[in-house]
Amino acid sequence: MNGDGASALVGEDRYKLLVDAITDYAIYMLDRQGNIVSWNAGASRFKGYEAKEVLGTHFSRFYRSDDRDRGLPSLALKYAAEEGRFEGEGWRVRKDGSEFWAHVIVDPIRDNGGDLIGFAKITRDLTERKQAEEQLRKTEQQFRLLVQGVTDYAIYMMDADGHVSSWNAGAERIKGYRPDEIIGKHLSNFFPEQDRLAGIPQLALETARRDGRYESEGWRLRKDGTRFWANAVIDAIRSDDGSLIGFAKITRDITEKRDAQQALELAREELFQAQKMEALGQLTGGVAHDFNNLLMAVQASLDLLKRRISPTPEAQSLIDNALQATRRGASLTQRLLAFSRRQDLDFEPVDLWVLIRGMTDMLQRSIGPAVVVETHFPLNLPSVRTDPNQMVNALLNLAINARDAMPEGGRLLIGARLETHAHKAHPELREKAYLCLYIQDEGHGMDPDTLKNATAPFFTTKGVGKGTGLGLSMVQGLMAQSSGKLVLHSVEGAGTTAELWLPIAEAGVEEKQEEHTVPPPFPDKVDALSVLAVDDDPLVLMNTVMMLEDMGHSVCEASSGTKALTFLAERNIDLIVTDQAMPQMTGSQLADIVRERWPGIPIVLATGYSELPPEARADLLRLSKPFGERQLEDIIKRAMSGDTRLSRR
Repeated sequence: MNGDGASALVGEDRYKLLVDAITDYAIYMLDRQGNIVSWNAGASRFKGYEAKEVLGTHFSRFYRSDDRDRGLPSLALKYAAEEGRFEGEGWRVRKDGSEFWAHVIVDPIRDNGGDLIGFAKITRDLTERKQAEEQLRKTEQQFRLLVQGVTDYAIYMMDADGHVSSWNAGAERIKGYRPDEIIGKHLSNFFPEQDRLAGIPQLALETARRDGRYESEGWRLRKDGTRFWANAVIDAIRSDDGSLIGFAKITRDITEKRDAQQALELAREELFQAQKMEALGQLTGGVAHDFNNLLMAVQASLDLLKRRISPTPEAQSLIDNALQATRRGASLTQRLLAFSRRQDLDFEPVDLWVLIRGMTDMLQRSIGPAVVVETHFPLNLPSVRTDPNQMVNALLNLAINARDAMPEGGRLLIGARLETHAHKAHPELREKAYLCLYIQDEGHGMDPDTLKNATAPFFTTKGVGKGTGLGLSMVQGLMAQSSGKLVLHSVEGAGTTAELWLPIAEAGVEEKQEEHTVPPPFPDKVDALSVLAVDDDPLVLMNTVMMLEDMGHSVCEASSGTKALTFLAERNIDLIVTDQAMPQMTGSQLADIVRERWPGIPIVLATGYSELPPEARADLLRLSKPFGERQLEDIIKRAMSGDTRLSRR
């Protein structure tokens, strides 16, 4: 053997050693028919066959039976022979019957003359990669199904410029667009015009690009132009090298949640306001009661003083001024009691159109010629149940407020409408028909803070000395006592509307009571009586006693209910005049005992409150504080005539 032949042999041996040493690839030779003519260690490891088991056999044994039936082995050899190379992937079968995913390359082998003498086949086991790819495919499919299956959230992708690139079922349900209608369109299509002009969409994308995330709540638009309150999150999506690919956006319609939260906050605020007003009402009512007693002492003392002396003109003027001050104080007290819902009211059916028509002249004089009053009243409106005198005061208060809101003049509209389902608009009202009386002006209106505090006691926007701040509080108290409601609507610069919701009077109830109760005639003069005066306030008691004595009556005085019972047990009494609010034993409790033990004695109950305890008798004569000698004389006449029907004044 010459040197060149030895070198070639050594080269072939080295090549064979190299191929046999490779274990990550199956490398073997096939003859022209596809029979195996060589086998390396990698092939034994992959396929599980030793060389002696496969040499001389056809390589199709490594294919699945269905692939053999389809002729895939022959097609691979034919393609390699014709095209110079075959490459593909597919399932192959090991000796033990298990399968693996193979990457296969088949190269034709030709002699120096170009004739085909066989094939070189290289196979690599890619099962792990195939499984990973399959798992990734399944995961992506599951994720797509998950995203598409979500209907409560709009989940979609955008490119780096903010154009929609994917669209799920939730996005279609919430926003109303089909995928073919919105893919390719810009994010800004979902924003209201004012937000687009303010650059909100661009700001959202820029924030997500810079910080990786953007979250906000606000109004968004549907395809049909309607709005919904949305919670939106935008996340930046980046590649492995950190470059921005696009954005993922999740939007949720939280309109109902927002409305529920606002309703809850409003309910909490209303509850807090109601509790505050109730506490303030209790305090105000107590203060008004005590102030009533003081006013009564001053007023009665001045009346008595006028009759006991002959004052000079200057002294008479001073006394008259003092009496005028007590009357103004009494008016203020009535407003305080109205706010605290303790004023004395005479409820009766009131035709609002007749009432307002009767007070038109007075109303016009009160507000001046610069304000034009218009009325809008449908025909045949039913009557409402309220106190007509207090209703007149309430309307005057509202009209004067409207006048003050229109310093340059304007139109004041007074009208009414029937509301058969008032409780739907205002759940706190009863399920019955109401009349809504409205007073609408064209004034400067109120901002939200002013409107919120408008009915609070002593709150006023007028200058010092131009208002007590109790006008609207009085109206609100009247509405509450009338089982109605005061509602204010106002927009700054667009005027204010005050609505008085009043229950419809039950037809015939008051008239029937009038028909069956015919009061006896009052006597022109009452004979001297033995009167028992009861009051825990010594100032009031002293003035009551002096007024009774001026009328010619014989008076016994008691500072408590217990002392009054002692007097009754010892003396003959013709009449009892007692205060209601006394410690230990109230006037109504004293009346119950007197009715049981001395049923023939008339009783007059003096009080500044409209409501008596539930256990108090309904037929008790009531005398409103503060009272003067004339009111006291009238109530005594009624008491001695047996009339308890008109017991409120």
